[in-house]
Amino acid sequence: MIDAISEARRDGALRLTARTDGQVTSSEAVQLPIMAPRLQADLAPDGYLKLALWGSGTLATLRFTGWAGPYVYAPNRVMAVGGGACVAQSVPAMVLRNARLRSLVPATRSAWWSDPAPRKPIGHAGDRRIAETGWGVVIVETRGDDLVVAVGVDAAEAESGLLLSSEAIVAEADAYVARCDRLPEGDPELRSMVSQGIHAALSSIRRNERGAFAGLAAGQAYSAPARTYYRDGYWTHQALLAICPDVLRDQIDILASGLQPDGEAPSGVILTGPAQSVAWERVRASHSIIKEEHLRPGDWWSDHFDSPLFFVLTVGDYVRTTGDTEPLARHLSRIRAIYRRYLGFAAADGLPLKPRHDRDWADNVYRGGYVAYDLGLWIGALDVIARYCPAFDAELAAAAARSAASARASLEKALLQASGWFADYREKDGFVEDHLTLDSLTLLRFDAVSEARAVEVLDHVARRLESRSNHEQPYGDWGVMCAFPPFKRRSDTRAKTAFAYRYHNGSDWPYLSGLYAGERLRRGLAGWRYPLTRWWRTCLENGWMGAVEYFSPPFGRGSLLQGWSSMPAAVALAHRARVLAGDEEAGP
Repeated sequence: MIDAISEARRDGALRLTARTDGQVTSSEAVQLPIMAPRLQADLAPDGYLKLALWGSGTLATLRFTGWAGPYVYAPNRVMAVGGGACVAQSVPAMVLRNARLRSLVPATRSAWWSDPAPRKPIGHAGDRRIAETGWGVVIVETRGDDLVVAVGVDAAEAESGLLLSSEAIVAEADAYVARCDRLPEGDPELRSMVSQGIHAALSSIRRNERGAFAGLAAGQAYSAPARTYYRDGYWTHQALLAICPDVLRDQIDILASGLQPDGEAPSGVILTGPAQSVAWERVRASHSIIKEEHLRPGDWWSDHFDSPLFFVLTVGDYVRTTGDTEPLARHLSRIRAIYRRYLGFAAADGLPLKPRHDRDWADNVYRGGYVAYDLGLWIGALDVIARYCPAFDAELAAAAARSAASARASLEKALLQASGWFADYREKDGFVEDHLTLDSLTLLRFDAVSEARAVEVLDHVARRLESRSNHEQPYGDWGVMCAFPPFKRRSDTRAKTAFAYRYHNGSDWPYLSGLYAGERLRRGLAGWRYPLTRWWRTCLENGWMGAVEYFSPPFGRGSLLQGWSSMPAAVALAHRARVLAGDEEAGP
């Protein structure tokens, strides 16, 4: 992986090429991640398909004859010489055109943590081959030269996927590609980035077997156990606000179900189907370490410091976009509890002190005390309460306004460094991790600092976190680092983040790069295109099809088709006119 990435950057070669129509082409077969409301899969167009189902997990592996390149990739679709794959939206089915079945093998586990199950023999019914696992069903039907593949939690749901003709499935796939293509005036790089970003956001909208909303998925890799996150959902819904804001109403209710009476919330809320719920609860109850992290059956990693604040921010975005205050009124008691909870963490200066643990977005980092990222969320949440709650609880709204003013007045003393940026965190014992981080830009997003200070911070970000400008890091021009320099104390990090330039220790996270680009755009500053698109160019260079979770040169990438990596697309569309006019910056 290291050599491949380095070589691609060194010679400027692209494994994938963005086309003028917003699609992406390649002479070689690369992995296409697939997510529809129920069905999800990994497809290699030269003949491999791994199938899964939201709420149930992995179902089966299918091998087929495949197609020759060149390949043209689009959201949930790939076309090739003499064939291709198209995914339906209304039913959990897809069609493999001009393909013959070679093998169908049922999964023996729904997830890595589940107990193995005996593999059942493949069923035969005319032109159908049927794989049953105990937690889901796959049916492959031969239709002339095509294979139609349908999945379901049971035979009835899978059979519903076979009701569409091959042509109807293709039509739904084509309509979905068109729906994702929301910046047709953009150049190939911009247009394809937006298309794939909108796909990541729209495909995060999951459904259960009855068609009801079943949460915003963090990404394709988060179906076992199926769960929806407070923070991932917040950044993902930025791209959905202008397309389908009504989805947030149901998402708010799901997130509310994970809140405790004292305002605590987990990282995410588990939304598994019946079979997987039983399997997960058995694992949770029998493994002490897992049970220590997941305290309640519906919790995915209990007690995350940022989650309750994201709940308030999500409610605020919904009310601001739709004008509908009913969810706010219905969940007002929860918002009160969240406000009281953070007042309990607050020091005399009004800034909540995070306990020293690894439970916010940087979940490989033990940081505590004043944490810039969390304080930005706190001030943003206070502004939501102050702005939208007066009609329902005037006393609460006034108190939140006072708390916001106090917090803003205290920020610089708590975290501003002589360098001109805000420290990552300052512990209660006085230790300061003073490196510059992209997640500290929550302070800018929620207007916690003055405009002059914001512009100064953004200038430091351009010079220190954009890899093209930072010659202290050894990997050249590859993206925007989430932190630099690496963490001072090894004891503050664990797992992947213990390595410099990996994960929270300096990788490019497109959602944060999008946050950064947005802060430049809304202030009229040049230099926004690099953070908006450099991550996507890296994906094209390396053959990563879809909105990647994170990456760095020494360690490769995280998951594909990540919901919150739609942030750059959301930012591009929010600032459409400026983006289409072009970046005034001449170059690095």
